[in-house]
Parts: sequence; structure tokens; C-alpha cells
Amino acid sequence: MSEDRSYEVLIIGGGHNGLVASCYLAKAGVKVAILEKNSELGGATVSQKVFPDHEARLSRYAYLVSLLPDKIVSDLELDFVTLSRSVASFTPTNENDVPAGLLITTQPSDTTESDFLALTGGDVEYQKWMNFYADVSRIAKVIAPTMLEPLPTRSELKAQVNHPIWEAIVERPIGEILENHFTSDLVRGIVLTDGLIGTFADAHSLAANKCFIYHLIGNGSGEWKVPLGGMGGLVTKLKSKANALGVEFFTDTEVRSVLPVESGYEIQTSDNRQFRSKYLLANCAPQELARLMDQMPPASLEGSQMKINMLLRKLPRLKSGVDPEKAFAGTFHFDEKYSQLQLAYQQSASGQIPDRIPAEMYCHTLTDSSILSTAMVEAGFHTLTLFAMHTPAALFDQDHDTTKGIITSKLLSQLNGYLLDPIEECLAVAADGSLCIEAKSPLEIEKEIGLPRGNIFHKDLSFPFREDSEPQSWGVETQFPNLFICGAGAIRGGGVSGIPGHNAAAAVLEAEGGARKG
Repeated sequence: MSEDRSYEVLIIGGGHNGLVASCYLAKAGVKVAILEKNSELGGATVSQKVFPDHEARLSRYAYLVSLLPDKIVSDLELDFVTLSRSVASFTPTNENDVPAGLLITTQPSDTTESDFLALTGGDVEYQKWMNFYADVSRIAKVIAPTMLEPLPTRSELKAQVNHPIWEAIVERPIGEILENHFTSDLVRGIVLTDGLIGTFADAHSLAANKCFIYHLIGNGSGEWKVPLGGMGGLVTKLKSKANALGVEFFTDTEVRSVLPVESGYEIQTSDNRQFRSKYLLANCAPQELARLMDQMPPASLEGSQMKINMLLRKLPRLKSGVDPEKAFAGTFHFDEKYSQLQLAYQQSASGQIPDRIPAEMYCHTLTDSSILSTAMVEAGFHTLTLFAMHTPAALFDQDHDTTKGIITSKLLSQLNGYLLDPIEECLAVAADGSLCIEAKSPLEIEKEIGLPRGNIFHKDLSFPFREDSEPQSWGVETQFPNLFICGAGAIRGGGVSGIPGHNAAAAVLEAEGGARKG
């Protein structure tokens, strides 16, 4: 390895966005290096053998893909494949003490229509559902093509959408249209969940609107897909491409400080090495960047999701009689009625563990079994990933382990209310006799992968546009020249998207082009 640690661009953090940025820069002939504090690259986009006694590599933190633009995959010639799911979601419920459920297929189907009819007593709610998402798609199809361009203005996008749905989704709290448009508490809740994944908010806060928009605009369709081979496959492909393009990696390299100097930036590491660069990209949280530069960190909402990873020896049967291979094929919602989401938010915001914790789950192996060994597939093993809503980091501050235990127990008990087979009886067993289940609180997620207070978006989300009065930008700029955010904390950051990585690289190339012309 060369002792010359000077680069045109340094990237702090080797998550997928940092890798995307490095590939675009290296393709343009820029000398670039990534500094990663952990021993492996990937950040939240890793696949890991969570349960050592079983050959199963789970997408431990991030697990589905929607926002990654096809153009990035094409530009970087990545052999990365995502698989469509035939089922979008299933929501079990008990109507008049009779187990039932609403199965929503990815494409319109008689099954979905008949479930709406059975649960709502007519076809009015189904038609409202279809009309609502047809209107939302107008926004998605306008915004999606702008995600890899400089930020458009609010007025530009509004004019292109040219429909009342803009006012309902962008200008007014999403709770208003849900309450005015839908009658069913269950249906309202299914819609609202897309505004709450990663966002601790009331339905009448625009924070929920912002989250909802990002969940519905991916590639213009908003479809959430399964990464073939697990999320770590994306990192593997990106690392291979970056390596081929000449990007240098420094793993086990923790940045201790960032100092602006006349020629750019000087980086000091915890093992007293120094790196220099003209441009610096921060693929870490803005709060971490502020700490490294001895600046005041930005205020932000805290993370509100507790995550549970499970390995099953069999799928549980449901009390409703729905085939579990259909029920768990999409996103499995439970206790996510609109009223339940609102009450859970109010209770947790007051410092109380919700009486019923809204949650949703996803089974990777029903779409892609390649993350399991052949023997495990043949034996009927599956994985389940659970995301609990409205479990903010503050709940865990006083007595972390006790709170974590209470919430885990509550979630499993609530889930069992919809199952014929208790989930504990379906879990795989480790060699020591323990069950194959792993729970991660927001505080543990922060400690392990650097998400501030467990916030998967690093900070509060922004709308994917700039105000008319604001100057043109890529949404990655900071107060410091030649220093750009290339992670989830950028405008249009968040999720497994590569968008801030692309846009930070574009900002560098734009600035460098101007500098060379000058």
C-alpha cells in the first residue's frame, strides 16, 4: 500500500451509498478512497449468519429494495437482481370475533376485491382504494425521474402533477385524506403504515407525508422488491465494481477528526494516520460528521423501530385459514389499524409502552430461498423479519434490557393472537437449545451501525424538492465547500437507494468541472 494518503476524494463510511459514489467518481477518473471503521463494508446493507448453528444469511438491518433507481444499476453495470412479490400485504383481523384478513396482491386481482367486499360489506372501499393509489401514482411518476437530477422546485413538480392529489399528499397532513376518503379503520391503517416506517409521527404531522412519498415513488411504481441472495448481494456487487475501477478501501479505519485546510480536508484516524483530499463525502450521519468537525449536531427525530429477526423451522398456520405461504409472502401487518397506530403513537410519545404495538413482518425465503442451505430449504425452514412501530429510543433509555424484554414479549403475544401455531413453536432451535430469535432496539442499532438514536433516515426527512426561493442544489451540500453528504441524511436520502451516493458524486464532478474550466 502506498504511503501517499492524498486523494481527490475521500469518503467516510463504506455503506452502499459510499460505494455508489466511489464507483461513479472512479469511472470519471477521480482518485478516491473509502475509510470504513468496521472490518467489512456495507453498513446497514449486509447479509449475515445471525444464528451460527444454521446456514442462513439474513438481511440483518435493511431488507427490501424500492428506491434504488434502475439507472444506477445500469450505469454501474451491476449484476444485481431484485424479485417481485405477488402479494403486497396481508393484514389479519378479527371482525365480530371471527378471524379474517385482507390480502392485497401486487397487481389488481379478484382476491383483493373479494377480501375488501367481505371486510367492508361492499365495493365502495375497494374503488376508493384503487382511485387513491391511481392518484398517488401521478406524484410518483413525476418525482421518480428527478431523483438523480438537481433538486426541482416545489412549483415545478406541482405544475407537472397538476392534480388535487398534490394538495392532499404534499400540502395537507395525510391523516386528513385518510379520514375523509376511507371509512374502514383497517384500510386507513394499511395506507398510513407507509408514512410511519422509520418515522415517529402522528398521522396529522407532515413528517408522515414525507415518509409516505418516499415509500411510494421508487422507479415510478413504488414496488418493494426482494434482493436476490439477500441485501448483502448489493454490497458484494458494488465492492467488486469499485475494486475493478481502482477505488481504495481502508477498513478498520475509524475517523477521529475532520479538519478543513486550505487545500481541502485533513482526516485524522484513531490509529493516528492522516489522509488528505480536495473533496470529502460523508457517508455517515450528519450528527457524526458534526462531531468529527466539532460542530453543533442537527436536531432530529429519534428512531422508533425495534427489529426482530427470526429463523423458523416451519411457517405458522393462521386462525383465519389463509394459506401462510400467501399471508407471509408480502408484508404481514398486525395491529396496524389507523386507531391503533394513533393510540400507540400517543402512548409512546408520553413515555409509555403502547398497550398494543403495531408491527409488520416480511418473509424473504418465500420469494428467494437462496439465503438458506439446500438442506434447510428442503426441511421447510424460513426467515421472518419484524419491524415494530412506535417504539422510540426514549422508551429504552432508563432500563434498556427490561424494556426490550417487555416489548419483545408483547409483540410475540400479539402475533400469536392471529396464529394457530404459536410462533415460539415454529422457531428453529440452536445447538444450545435456545430459540433462533434476535431482537434489536433502536439504541442497539445505533451502537452497531451508527444510526443516530436508531433513526434509519439519520435525521428528519425532507420533501424531494427545494422551495422556489432556495438556490439550485443536489440536496447533498453542507455549509463547508467541497464537503457533501452522501448518505441517508441527504435530501432524497434514506432507504437502500444509492441516490445520495450518485448525487454527491455528481456534485463533485460538477464542482470539479467548473474549477477546471475556471
